[in-house]
Amino acid sequence: MRLLIALLAVLPLLLAACSGDAVNAKEGAARKIFLVNNKSDPAYLDLQRSNSVGDHQIQLALSEGLVAESRATDREVEPGVAERWEANADNSVWTFHLRKNAQWSDGVPLTAQDFVWSYRRMLQKELGAEYSIMLSENLKGGREYYDREGTPAEKMAAENGPGVRAVDAHTLELTLVGPTPHFPSVLCHTSWWPVPRHAIEKHGGILDVMNPWTEPANMVSNGPFKLKEFRFRQYLEVERNPHYWDAATVKLDGVRFYPITQSGTEEKLFRRGQLHATYATPLNKIPGYLAEHPDVVKNYGNCATWFLRINITRGPLADARVRRALGFAFDRQSLIDNVLRANETPAFGIVPPLEGYDAAKEFRFDPAEARRLLAEAGFPGGKGFPANLNLLVNDTESANMVAEAAQAMWAQHLGIKIEIFRQTFNVYNKAQTEMNYDLAFAGWNADYYDPVTFIDMWLSGAGNNRTGWASAAFDQLVADAQQCADGARRLRILREAENVLLKDAPVLPLFYGTRTRLIHPAVKEWQPRLLDNRLWKYMDLISPPPACSMDDELARD
Repeated sequence: MRLLIALLAVLPLLLAACSGDAVNAKEGAARKIFLVNNKSDPAYLDLQRSNSVGDHQIQLALSEGLVAESRATDREVEPGVAERWEANADNSVWTFHLRKNAQWSDGVPLTAQDFVWSYRRMLQKELGAEYSIMLSENLKGGREYYDREGTPAEKMAAENGPGVRAVDAHTLELTLVGPTPHFPSVLCHTSWWPVPRHAIEKHGGILDVMNPWTEPANMVSNGPFKLKEFRFRQYLEVERNPHYWDAATVKLDGVRFYPITQSGTEEKLFRRGQLHATYATPLNKIPGYLAEHPDVVKNYGNCATWFLRINITRGPLADARVRRALGFAFDRQSLIDNVLRANETPAFGIVPPLEGYDAAKEFRFDPAEARRLLAEAGFPGGKGFPANLNLLVNDTESANMVAEAAQAMWAQHLGIKIEIFRQTFNVYNKAQTEMNYDLAFAGWNADYYDPVTFIDMWLSGAGNNRTGWASAAFDQLVADAQQCADGARRLRILREAENVLLKDAPVLPLFYGTRTRLIHPAVKEWQPRLLDNRLWKYMDLISPPPACSMDDELARD
């Protein structure tokens, strides 16, 4: 059985070898093909349907928006498709001047009208885009357009709107619901990036999830790379896009994304010279790598919060006292010190530490308060509490260990039993979308550097809410913040909204994340970034690679 598990774990690379296109790290460096583990296959290659961190990393290679994260820091932006931009006095109307040499990967010019069409497609309910809220809650008239009666064809037919206007072929005007001085950072998110109308319409219905426009032979994109091939459960590979406006900057000839789920497997493959970068590092090996191979391991802060999402429509979980009891009975520091051990910090609020924002401190470890709340809800000492509730996790080492810790803490401090339900990532993600779970261990990486990206996902009906929770008071505070031109006051309003969320507790923050990756010495420009987004156009590989503390293992052919 152990042999079978081991063989299944390395199946992606074994199948790649059988296909005749096996590439190890040494050869990859020579050929400028970056080999990176991305943990799972993409759920979607249509960027308007993409909804995971892994999908996003692939889109960073394939696509580009009006602006991009700055090479120097992800707190700032640099020009993308737009070479410059300006705003009106209150930052509610933004004008972007597009590059005249911007093209799709098939050589078709990219124009302002492509953005207008893309935004209207994103706001069609029938598309089912979880991130449609990014546009509906920011563009003036966006919510009304999204909710408007009428067929998609009728709604798509308008020349402009909502809140978006093509002034001419290379000038785009965006009108927002209120003052938004941080708007350029918001545009770094994929929901604002364009999709190719001509390619989508050529291959089928514009809202049809089965439209084959994202197949390798059909796909058109506008980023530094284009799709080369996608071998399910083996790898997805992109290659250099010669029509990209800044093609001269791109160093790599390709990037190969592997869907290796288990950190133990990817660590073994890295040590055998088969990967340039891992997605993670086995928890029990992080201290050893930090001590013995600091030149190979990279451990850095990540603007991310890990939490328990709660389906408040399920049995006792409908009671906020039960949810809060679960939060107070969880020892976050013990989890970090004894299980995670990668320099994480306890999370007492949903927003991680951000400059200028007053961090919340709601869920301290307080077993006595937890027991009081549970008893008040009708389950003294856990008596009468249902024994069939489950905690959903994806099948990774860290998720399983966090779930086991939660299971043990709640049994010890509350006297209740929770079953752990493990699923592959895409099944796990679908279960949350369909509200087919009780509790789920999940995480949220910042879409951009601003606290609202951790708050507005909990708006009533938001695609990433997935809890059944809705609060008119919360929604109003988020709307008030959106209309506020005073930056400091806006942050205070968002903090009030976070208080409402934490008091009702449809989500229980656990810890603020770090990333611990193993990086091959051949890799150039893998910088620690708070949002952990890879700027593939700047990445490079050195051949032969410089010496490192693991040369004997990594140099294998």
